[in-house]
Amino acid sequence: MATPTRVLVVDDSVVIRRILGQILDGEPDLEPLRPAANGKIGLARIEEDKPDIVILDVEMPVLDGLQTLAQIRKDWPSLPVIMFSTLTERGATTTLDALSLGASDYLAKPTAAVAVMSSSAEQIRTDLCAKIRALCPANQPMPLASARPRSRPAAAPASAGPIEIVTVGVSTGGPNALAEFLPQFPADFPVPIVIVQHMPPMFTRLLAERLDRDCKLSVREGEAGQKIGPGEIWLAPGDKHMVIDKRLDGARIDLNLDPPECSCRPAADVLFRSVAQAYGGASLGVVLTGMGQDGLRGSEAMTDAGASIIAQDEASCVVWGMPAAVTNAGLATEVLPLAQIAGAVCRRVERSRDASKTPAGGR
Repeated sequence: MATPTRVLVVDDSVVIRRILGQILDGEPDLEPLRPAANGKIGLARIEEDKPDIVILDVEMPVLDGLQTLAQIRKDWPSLPVIMFSTLTERGATTTLDALSLGASDYLAKPTAAVAVMSSSAEQIRTDLCAKIRALCPANQPMPLASARPRSRPAAAPASAGPIEIVTVGVSTGGPNALAEFLPQFPADFPVPIVIVQHMPPMFTRLLAERLDRDCKLSVREGEAGQKIGPGEIWLAPGDKHMVIDKRLDGARIDLNLDPPECSCRPAADVLFRSVAQAYGGASLGVVLTGMGQDGLRGSEAMTDAGASIIAQDEASCVVWGMPAAVTNAGLATEVLPLAQIAGAVCRRVERSRDASKTPAGGR
């Protein structure tokens, strides 16, 4: 039997502390510790009770979430922290600040009145427990051995002409991963990059604005009907699937409200499938850190169409779920640390374009 994951809740709301305590107490593999009403008490609880993970409210008296997080990262740099923030522009901005300061993940916080509703509490249970288990895998029972051994990395497909688009799927740990990955692309990068990052509405717009300030390429949230072109980065908006439709006058973005896939909307699978249909082998997929298996089916569609997939390696991921699914299915032609992926993408795009210029029979 695995040791239960010890969870510390730091929140100034009595109602929220009670609801989270009940949720955690109902899970046999999770152990709620004494909660804390503010960051100062929370820091003392960490020292005394040695939690495996902390659920940290953003807005609190005495010592707020960002101040508390900064101290946690100083004294306990590897302790996972999930921020619990409101679905407001202020809450989204603060959440992105927290992620840049080293928070592991975040969860949208309902008001105390909404949280007591059974449907809301059940959604909190589902989302929160999944995130805790993903961030504390050492405390989970060892999975049964797979009946099928891991496949070797897929061989790079034969050239299908120049790569015309790069598509990216990312989730837990994604904002920081994208903040490292995207600024490495040069200002003259010759193809568009389209991205699904699992985030709610408003969060994706604010993330795109932050990334745009730090990148040599323009970064924008996807808009229905928007034509895409070289050197542009497009981020799927929260709660909408983004697809790419290639037409006679160029490729455009379409958005829809089709049902979630892998419990996600936007979903990487949806975007990847549309890219496979529109571009076939003239595309390149990238699967970065994230919880779950979103991107697996889309990567299958892309590789079936002749495209290649690059996956992030386990050591550099916050959660090696999405890239693991692709890697273990034998779909990744390369598995690389995050710091090396942008360079690999640039080299592949450049080689594909150089190869297309070489005359038949040329050297």
